[in-house]
Order: sequence, then C-alpha cells, then structure tokens
Amino acid sequence: MQLPELPSLVAAVGDTGLPPFTAAAIFTRWNLTSLIALGLVVSAALYLYGVHRLRERGDHWPPGRTVAFVAGGLGSLAAVTVTGIEAYDTTLISVHMVQHMVLSMVGPIFLALGAPTTLALRTLSAGPRKALLAVVHSRYVRTLTHPLVAFGLFIANPFALYFTGLYRQTLEHPVLHEFVHFHFIVTGCLFFWPLLGLDPLPNRWPYPGRALLMVLSVPFHTVLGLTIMQSRELLGGDWYPNLGLSWHDPAADQVAAGGILWAGGEIVSVTMLGILVVQWVRQSEREAKRIDRALDRAEAEQARSTAGTITNPDVAARPETDAG
Repeated sequence: MQLPELPSLVAAVGDTGLPPFTAAAIFTRWNLTSLIALGLVVSAALYLYGVHRLRERGDHWPPGRTVAFVAGGLGSLAAVTVTGIEAYDTTLISVHMVQHMVLSMVGPIFLALGAPTTLALRTLSAGPRKALLAVVHSRYVRTLTHPLVAFGLFIANPFALYFTGLYRQTLEHPVLHEFVHFHFIVTGCLFFWPLLGLDPLPNRWPYPGRALLMVLSVPFHTVLGLTIMQSRELLGGDWYPNLGLSWHDPAADQVAAGGILWAGGEIVSVTMLGILVVQWVRQSEREAKRIDRALDRAEAEQARSTAGTITNPDVAARPETDAG
C-alpha cells in the first residue's frame, strides 16, 4: 500500500493539532527539556553562586548587574525558548522572527550588562582566574571579539540563513534548529559585548567608534526586513503551506515577520545607542572626577612643600650676605 504524500496526508487529517497562536499559548505550552533550558538554569545558578560568594566575604556587587543578567538576559532567552514561543517557532515565521530578535539582540545586551566575566574573575581562585584571563586574551577570542569581525558575523548571518537552503534544514532537523538558537545567542554576544559590556575584553573601541558601529547596523535590519516583506518566495519553501493550518496564511505571516524584523531591529538599535550614550557620559564624568582628584592632590602637595619651605628655620632665618 502506497502512503499519501505529505500535503495529501495533512489535507486529509486537517490541522496539525496546534490551535491558533494566542497570548495564552505562550503560558500553556512549555518545553523544559531542551539543552538551552538546561544551559539557562546552569548559567543562572553559577551567576547567583558567584554573587553569594562575594557577599559572604563582604564584597559589593551592584544589584543592577544581577537583575540585568538573570532577569533581563536569561529571562528573555527563556521567554522565547521554553514557552509557547518555542512551540510555534517552526509553525509561524512571525513567531520565529520574534524569537530571532530576542536571541540575537535583546538577550545578549542584558547579558553584557551583567558583567559575568568580571564576576568570575572576582570569585575564582588564582589558578582558574589565570586560565580565564588567558582565554579572554587569547588570539582566537581577540579575533572573534574584534568589533569589525563581530559586526560582519552579526550582519551576514541572517542573510545566509534566510536566503539559502539552510533555513529549510533548520525546520526539518531539530538538532540543527536548536544549534541555530545557540548560534544566534553567540553572535549577538560577540557583537554587543565589546560595545556595551562591562567586562575586561580586548579590542574595546572608544565610545565614538562604538556608537558609529551601532548606527551602521541599523540599515541592515531595515534592508533584511523589507526584503523578506517584499519577497514573492516563501522562506522555507513549501514547509509552511504543507502544515495545512486553516487559520494560517503563510504569505501574510511572512510580511508580518519582515515588519517585526524591520521595526524591532530599529527599536533595539536605538535603545542600545541610548545605553551607549549613557555609558559614555558616565565614563566622561568618572574621568573628570579622576582628573579633579589628581589636580587636588598635586595642589595639596605643592602647598605642603611651600609651607615646609617657609617654616624651615634654616631657610627662613638665613641671614642675607653682602655680595662684596
């Protein structure tokens, strides 16, 4: 007996079982068994343990960094990988695009602001700390975190994913699909960490250069989003039509996905540029205070030297002698 082809089988059975995507689906369809979910739990545990170690020995760690890393960074990544967002990410291209934006932009920004490398350096013993510093300053890491290299990877990856056969492969193979999620996170961290991060990384550009690089990334999101919106071909080929969802229009959903990428990219980029400007202003203020303290110390030292000269009896009471 010959089995019917996939489109015929789907048409005979009807919808694949997934109801229309709603806000309720985000909170009712959980997936806690993925490798990314495990990685998020381990990362949160290690970070909180490091903060606990610092507090035990009386050292201060800014609460804002903990909130940024755990709630903002890991929390946003969890929101799109273990909830209903993940359940629909191979069903709706628009949902996938939201996931893409969070994994590659939102999550990495908050992770960078959490300064996990600095936390590790302050809590690790001498041996592991030396090994971590060797990795951070290795040639491999210096190359990947160079702003121009990271910028190229961050910009080129979406074009390579969506306009080749790779995207269809990620829909068909769960392992590759999860690897792409991890890849989004890594490339996002490589791009944002040297620009916004508080950790001691090599290749850190001055603030004007960082701001320029951030501004240059905005047009690429616009071009990619508009290209997806205007494309006559569906991303993933016949994958979405073959799902047979009566409540889903793949073409309209792709237009929405391009709009999400376009608008979301600009919103996140402008927000990040604002954070960068705030950091720049604060760094300038710290530098001005440092210069003021140095000048004050120099003036105090000069005043003490002058006072010592005046009060020195050998100098003050020395009789004037006649030249002749």
